Amino acid sequence: MTIRNIFDVAGSAMSAQMQRLNTTASNLANAQAVSTTAEEAYRPLRPVFETVYADSLQQGALSTAQVTDVITLDRDPERRFQPDHPMADTEGYVFAAAVDPDEEMVEMMEASRQYQNILETVSTLRTLMARTVQMGQ
Repeated sequence: MTIRNIFDVAGSAMSAQMQRLNTTASNLANAQAVSTTAEEAYRPLRPVFETVYADSLQQGALSTAQVTDVITLDRDPERRFQPDHPMADTEGYVFAAAVDPDEEMVEMMEASRQYQNILETVSTLRTLMARTVQMGQ
């Protein structure tokens, strides 16, 4: 990835936040999922971010973030006794997804606000650039 200007920084950061929103949405969609075994139970996903620097500069200058991987969190599913459930094992237990909806909503709100902040920065920059062009006319 090359970073040439603030629009590259913003684009990369917005893409990373969008991936964060997508993994959170997937977690929320599967929050009530159950499985017959603990191994098959849904486990929440989290993106792994990495800082990318412009050129070879390691300090100062332009830098942004990008998602390098999406990992599965190592959380044990909840074992629930539901003998009437069609996916219950021989002992009457199902394994519920290890997703905390409250935690996921906080994650989604934070990612959404980060995305909005980046978008507002780009919007402000475009406005300032347009005013600068108008001043030269």
